[in-house]
Amino acid sequence: MRAVVQRVLRGSVTVDNEIVGQIGHGLVVLLGVGCGDTVEDAYYLADKISQLRIFDDQECKLNLSVQDVGGSVLAISQFTLFGDCRKGRRPSYSEAARPEEARELYEVFVQRLVSNGLTTATGRFQEHMVVEIINDGPVTLLLDSRKQF
Repeated sequence: MRAVVQRVLRGSVTVDNEIVGQIGHGLVVLLGVGCGDTVEDAYYLADKISQLRIFDDQECKLNLSVQDVGGSVLAISQFTLFGDCRKGRRPSYSEAARPEEARELYEVFVQRLVSNGLTTATGRFQEHMVVEIINDGPVTLLLDSRKQF
């Protein structure tokens, strides 16, 4: 499972000209589910993201988590994080999980964020979404549950 995590001033997701998810200060997480990912991968990333110390403390050091600052999370499914561009000009998505499996693990990930006490908004799975991100910093991190050790 892969995640692009961005610290934001605000973020929103629009589907068919309707805002379906939005947050203020917090994190936008673009989440890709790969073949072979499990519930443990979803828990690992949700827990890691909940506790990442990427917000400024009083001394302007990245020392606080989204939980510490009372921020929210906007979680958006994005299978293209598993796009393989090594051959040719068209990415291969063969390493992305099938939609049924990906939806289930995406929902597990979101529920884990909520159970960690985070206010969490979402996009809509398998829909064309317009995502607005006002990055703060900018702070952007890449996480992969298969690279946890």
